[in-house]
Amino acid sequence: MAPHPHRATIDPVPDGVYRPLWSVMIPTYNCASYLSMTLESVLAQDPGPEIMQIEVVDDCSTKDDPAEVVRSVGRGRVGFYRQPQNRGHVRNFETCLKRSHGRLIHQLHGDDYVQHGFYERIGSAFEARPDIGLATCRHMYATADGHWFGVSSLRQGSSGIWENALEELILWGDIQTPSVVVRRECYEALGGFDERLLCTEDYEMWARIASHFAVWYETECLAVYRFHSGSNSARDASTAENIRDARRALDIISEDLTRTLRPDWQHAVRRRLARTAIGAAGTFINDRRIRPALAALREAIRSDAGLGTLARATRCVFRGVMSTVIRDIFPIPPTSRGNSF
Repeated sequence: MAPHPHRATIDPVPDGVYRPLWSVMIPTYNCASYLSMTLESVLAQDPGPEIMQIEVVDDCSTKDDPAEVVRSVGRGRVGFYRQPQNRGHVRNFETCLKRSHGRLIHQLHGDDYVQHGFYERIGSAFEARPDIGLATCRHMYATADGHWFGVSSLRQGSSGIWENALEELILWGDIQTPSVVVRRECYEALGGFDERLLCTEDYEMWARIASHFAVWYETECLAVYRFHSGSNSARDASTAENIRDARRALDIISEDLTRTLRPDWQHAVRRRLARTAIGAAGTFINDRRIRPALAALREAIRSDAGLGTLARATRCVFRGVMSTVIRDIFPIPPTSRGNSF
């Protein structure tokens, strides 16, 4: 494909450079407190340097020292590259892709981790089906301290080719980066992450790949996506930038589609975005964070101004206000919290 003005060109690995099967590329920025667990989850499955490249690419962290974590945990096995200046996470992802030389790229954020068997199961999928460009598994959601609190939806009953991957990825957008492995050839053919996007670059990238290549779906939960207050996801949710950026991604995706989707796909995604924003608003109201709640409600209506969205937004505000009033009038004594009757 011709070079794209908003996507990095990912050149093939030069001749003469050794090509392992895997490149596990770990982008970091001010998340060194989580990096040990990330590295340990990979090293516990390490098949050796001749098969797996492992490298941390740091976006010039200012609050911690990921290099020290790499030294103490990696013990010479894990490479480390530090950007000379902060480039932003999308450009840092681009650096990860360009520095990789494996045939399969697993981009594992420095605050996420994988479960035992991830590389074996996903590697087997690529070996069995040379036509797939992307493989993904179900993932779990974890708190900052690593406790699981949720699991992604089951999209089909058995592992194998995801027959309706493109439409479901676009409509639901519920795969997370730690669960995704991509053939390097796909990035070489389609380019890197789109620099016009601020926080949904992965959503657009997976849709772009699924538009051109077959996708494998693994039903077992083998990756963990971590939520914490310092993450990009938490920051973007607090300003509703995640909703605005998703709408930008829809416009970009519509330009690149190579297959026909259901006629109302954009409207269906906008309804989903509106529901997501209203759910976030309810949480913010419950926590008495009014400014983020208003931002989320505003983006819900901008995503879908239908009567259903307006009714949900109204119910959200009413329930939130009533809950706050009741808590103020009838505060729960500290000794009673958590008791069952």
